[in-house]
Amino acid sequence: MKPFPKIHDLYVGKVVLGTVLLTWTVLLGLDVMLAVVGEFGDVGKGDYGFAQALMYIAYQVPRRAYQLFPTAAVIGTLMALGQLAATSELTALRAVGLSRRRLSIAVAGALAVLTLVMVISGETVGPMGERRANALKASAKSQNMIVAQYSGLWAREGDVILNAQGGQERDNGSDRWLELRDVRMYEFADDGRLQSLALAKVAEHRPGGWLLRDVTRTTFGPKSATQVHVAQERWASQLDAAALTAGSDRPRYLASRELHSAITYRKRNGLESSEFEEHYWERWFYPLNVLALCLAAIPFAFGTLRSGGLGKRLFIGIVFALGFWLLQTQFVKLAGVFKFDYRVAYLLPTLIMLGVSMFLFKRRSG
Repeated sequence: MKPFPKIHDLYVGKVVLGTVLLTWTVLLGLDVMLAVVGEFGDVGKGDYGFAQALMYIAYQVPRRAYQLFPTAAVIGTLMALGQLAATSELTALRAVGLSRRRLSIAVAGALAVLTLVMVISGETVGPMGERRANALKASAKSQNMIVAQYSGLWAREGDVILNAQGGQERDNGSDRWLELRDVRMYEFADDGRLQSLALAKVAEHRPGGWLLRDVTRTTFGPKSATQVHVAQERWASQLDAAALTAGSDRPRYLASRELHSAITYRKRNGLESSEFEEHYWERWFYPLNVLALCLAAIPFAFGTLRSGGLGKRLFIGIVFALGFWLLQTQFVKLAGVFKFDYRVAYLLPTLIMLGVSMFLFKRRSG
């Protein structure tokens, strides 16, 4: 194979990138418009006005773009190659010796660039924007400037169950920590008996554990109860901000590192972690799914798309994206029900799509 990329590879990649970006913009624009209309029902509650609704949706744009990209990629790829086929440019490229494999690599290379950007966005600005959006909406509706994602929080760490009525992330220069307020800590004995109850005005997550301030602790004996008050005390716990965030945010909106932390925390405490594992492995298979979906659709550009118009290409793209999504969703749900590895559930549909692609390539080459 000749060195990659050549001028024809760059040309194909440019057409694919341009069409995918255009398709992506249209889909994202429609999604944002529908989301804005959906927020009208909450406008007017507390301080949540139209400007706050627009800001709420704006914070969510990176997450929405991440979720729409696979669909935009397959539709845009089919439209781009269909356009090249309709203008006979695809035939001309084949006539000068450009193989289907080479064209597929050019398409995959172009999509890999956008996919990499989406993976980075899905781990950084996407979760951060979603968190800020939720905090903005909750604080505006409740007229409370405390970050509401930690409000009414419940968490378990070993024999201790923690409840916090409010909290926020604080920073002082380079120092950043999580602060919970009005904290109750219920500690249970091995036989299930309530052993102690601690009430802390403030709990700060610091390196090595938690710092509890203004603590009133009641210890329950077989026939008595004793109460002590201390200005502050340490709680050596592995419960961290990421685990607490996972307990208040939807798993699908968390970054993979936060999902991993939540899975570790839940397994450590004997809690159900399947929902977090599902979305954790979804993040890992995201780039592979995008490329496999587009490669499986490429063979149509060498046949029926040459005689088809925009509507046909759009229909095939939607069918491919929807079919792949439904197939993978069913495998993932089966993994949750029958408790087999989510990696298998995500990998099998991808292999099926790649198998379809190879079959169609060979068939059209015959």
